[in-house]
Amino acid sequence: MNSNRDLQGTFHPASAPDYLPLPQLRQLQLQRLQSMVQRAYDRVPLYRGRMDERQLTPADIRSLGDIVRLPFTTKTDLRDTYPFGLFASPLQEIVRFHASSGTTGKPIVVAYTQEDVRDWTQAMMRSFLACGLHSGDVIQNAYGYGLFTGGLGAHYGAEALGAGVIPISGGNTERQIMILKDFGVTAICCTPSYFIHLIERAREMGVELKTLPLRAGVFGAEPWTEGMRQRIEAETNLKAYDIYGLSEIIGPGVAMECLHQSGPHIFEDLFYPEVIDPSSGEPVADGVEGELVLTTLCKRAMPMLRYRTRDISALHEETCACGRTLRRIKRISRRTDDMMIIRGVNVFPSQIEAALLAVEGTLPHYQIVVDRVKGLDELEIQVEVTAEFFGDTVGALEQLRQRLSHAVERVIGLRARVRLVEPHTLQRSEGKAKRVLDKRKL
Repeated sequence: MNSNRDLQGTFHPASAPDYLPLPQLRQLQLQRLQSMVQRAYDRVPLYRGRMDERQLTPADIRSLGDIVRLPFTTKTDLRDTYPFGLFASPLQEIVRFHASSGTTGKPIVVAYTQEDVRDWTQAMMRSFLACGLHSGDVIQNAYGYGLFTGGLGAHYGAEALGAGVIPISGGNTERQIMILKDFGVTAICCTPSYFIHLIERAREMGVELKTLPLRAGVFGAEPWTEGMRQRIEAETNLKAYDIYGLSEIIGPGVAMECLHQSGPHIFEDLFYPEVIDPSSGEPVADGVEGELVLTTLCKRAMPMLRYRTRDISALHEETCACGRTLRRIKRISRRTDDMMIIRGVNVFPSQIEAALLAVEGTLPHYQIVVDRVKGLDELEIQVEVTAEFFGDTVGALEQLRQRLSHAVERVIGLRARVRLVEPHTLQRSEGKAKRVLDKRKL
């Protein structure tokens, strides 16, 4: 396989790093890590202070293994230094700002130099190449534009690929479906939960997505399960690919699945991955689940050293069948901070989703409601069922409810109250799905 050519034979130099021999890749990573640590130490007071506390200098980073000597960075650090406290470039060199919405008031602000935008564009172009897209494709970009990184990140990468980009952004579902149908769209970028909503609305409008040339979906921005992928692919002719990224590192394009759909490849020449035990902070072995930690290797405006993503994953060292030498991460299905503790048991929404989707008759729309009644935690799961099931007898609905209740209990070890609701009862999201409503005053 020629590492620099896509499926149509078009030359793309930016794809070459995907296939670097490992010794060459590791040497490149070390050189870039040393340069990034020096930049962070010289220009960012927070990093200089923490390294000084450890009696650590940039010269002490002599191997990739020395990365564990560096301090962690967390989302709290970005909030505490709002807005520009972690910048390593002067404002006159900043060409782009993005920000993520904050649940505690101040947003997370990130910045890019012209070189950072170039690197981001190439990472996204390599992401599209990985899943078989090329010049001539028509890509409907339904990620949100504006301060959210998703829209512009995908846009720049698709244009660099030579594809035709439809910058439709999020929302306006009927218009999305009209464009999908009328413009001959071959790929779509959005959250997986929103695409499920598009499938349902298209059916109501009499548009059969299986008849369209749509062949690839680039889905991310929220955890999703293999069951969700299977549901999407069963109801369309597209292949659903998992893209991973986060604003604090660069945006979408940190990692992307290839045609083999066996986990996103980390673009390791730009981002150095580690997986640690979330409690101890110590590295875990290859293939063992833990918290993903990322270090930027080229980000000039805002270097991130050992950023704790809170995403639970695992690193896979074995070479993928596609030939890329880049390591893969296990699909992000949960986070350390979306974990619910219910009656002393750790519960993740992804566990409940997997249990629900394994039972025939349910739709991939659900709401988890946690409340505290007379000092005891109560867990209710509201689940939409298909119109056929909802129109069935009371006895059949009760049997379905019991099957769902047992499936959830087998997975999480807790008994939950399952309530079946009609199709289209639960609120749809045009961005990240909001699965959990925690009414406890903790």
